Amino acid sequence: MNLRVEKIATESEKKHAFSIREKVFVVEQKVDAKDEYDEFEEISTHFLAILDDIPVGTARWRFTDKGIKLERFAVLQEARGKGVGQALVREVLNDINSVSASKGKMKYLHAQLTAVPLYSKFGFEKVGEIFEECNIQHYKMSLA
Repeated sequence: MNLRVEKIATESEKKHAFSIREKVFVVEQKVDAKDEYDEFEEISTHFLAILDDIPVGTARWRFTDKGIKLERFAVLQEARGKGVGQALVREVLNDINSVSASKGKMKYLHAQLTAVPLYSKFGFEKVGEIFEECNIQHYKMSLA
């Protein structure tokens, strides 16, 4: 098993990421496509997880007025349980930490309930009460 996570650099790679998000969020989780894609696509830093030369996961991060938001983590169903999510979180955090403008800024995300244990492994902690986003329950989680 060969797993790697790369920063997206081409339109072709971005198409793979969007295809993964479409399958996971729009088809599998029934998120409205108009809610999945937003005005932040161009200003976000996107990543692609590749397992045995097949794109299977994606994520992105961006600066916000509250800090740095990690978002759009998606792993294809057939690749779950193989460390793809952990590899994505690790690489996204490494990339954020390599950007000098990120120093001292709060890192946060909106975690679906099933993903809370994954983010907790990296030191993220729940903030506030459970809430609903796109008809899916989430917790805000942050990392100082």
